[in-house]
Amino acid sequence: MGIFPDEVILQVLARLPVKPLFKNKTVCKLWYRLVSDKYFIKLYNEVSAKNLMVLIETSGSPESRSSLVCVDNLRGVSEVSLDFLKDRVKVRASCNGLLCCSSIPDKGVYYVCNPMTRDFKLLPRCRERPVTRFYPDGEATLVGLACDVSKNKFNVVLAGYHRTFGHRPDGTFICLIFDSDSNKWKKFVSHRDDHFTHMNKNQVVFVNGALHWLTGSCSYILALDLDYDVWRKISLPDEVSYGTGNRVYLLDSDGCLSLIQISDAWMNIWVMKDYEKEVWYMVDRVSLRCIRGLVPGIFPIAQTGECIFLATHKQILVYHQKSRVWKEMYSVKNSASLPLWFSAYAFRSTIFPSD
Repeated sequence: MGIFPDEVILQVLARLPVKPLFKNKTVCKLWYRLVSDKYFIKLYNEVSAKNLMVLIETSGSPESRSSLVCVDNLRGVSEVSLDFLKDRVKVRASCNGLLCCSSIPDKGVYYVCNPMTRDFKLLPRCRERPVTRFYPDGEATLVGLACDVSKNKFNVVLAGYHRTFGHRPDGTFICLIFDSDSNKWKKFVSHRDDHFTHMNKNQVVFVNGALHWLTGSCSYILALDLDYDVWRKISLPDEVSYGTGNRVYLLDSDGCLSLIQISDAWMNIWVMKDYEKEVWYMVDRVSLRCIRGLVPGIFPIAQTGECIFLATHKQILVYHQKSRVWKEMYSVKNSASLPLWFSAYAFRSTIFPSD
């Protein structure tokens, strides 16, 4: 056996959850070097990208620190703590194994962390003047996290309508972008009139070097190109309509934009196969007859080409597309103050190199 174990052992280790993998770092120097090795990190992230999970932020007492429930299609349910942040935080975005969290007691403080390895970075405060506020409550309307594990970098985006102290909002849309390479924020200003629901804000998708949000009217997708710092609109499929009993959600499906359209009886799944030409294809049409009673309160959270995670008030369900089987993955017995879908995020376990 050379410097590292042979390929078979690497393939086995690449299928371990992150937590026991990092516990192995203490076994010997070989394992310690392994979880820092670029080839193994690439292999691990490629394997884990196929295993989608859902993270649910559980609501405890106002004084308690945040904890998460991880619903894993392969390994079941486990608890994840964010106590290593030493702060009370709210999860704002999830991307490729990293979370962006905002401090609850200290507005304007943001963290990016890997909840599995417990690594984190406290972001420097952006130098916005105190008289300049996001409208209406000082919080950014949109919070996005773009994590590129292949380049070992991430961006955090805070965007919202501008209000100068003592004045009404004037349609000015401020966008602040943090770059992990430079460890600095940059800012650009535009004029927009977009509005977003709670689920629109939660379901931000990073593909093709851009962050994407579905607008509240469900008339188009708003995309932020992180290479050129420009906003652009992406059209929805002509067949997708928004109205009574017809809801639309934006997800990531194996690196492609995906729209899920839910009506009383059907769930239509669209995937953008050609990003440059904005070409959509309907890839599946799923009958909702066997979960009919849950349909009004069900929300898609995460998706691959093989399964879809959906959340209700008290349950996480998974739909397997090949077998067309529904399965309950998680449920809460107590009367939770907030529904599960309110704070559920797609998640993939990754190793993000620290150097």
